[in-house]
Amino acid sequence: MAEVIRAHITGTVWKILVSVGDEVEEEDTLCILESMKMEMPIEADEDGVITAVHAQEGQAIKEGDPILEIEAT
Repeated sequence: MAEVIRAHITGTVWKILVSVGDEVEEEDTLCILESMKMEMPIEADEDGVITAVHAQEGQAIKEGDPILEIEAT
């Protein structure tokens, strides 16, 4: 079952570094959020494959909003 990666802060999606189908390893940076002029990376908690991208670069997000989904491998 895919794990939903959610925003841990309210801010803006500054950069998405992965696409659907990409294989990622634990601690790879998946995207970068921006809040109050600070950049905060979101990293993979485990090895897996990106199965969905719910956000777009430049999109305003709230804490808890889904950004990506990753299926563990």
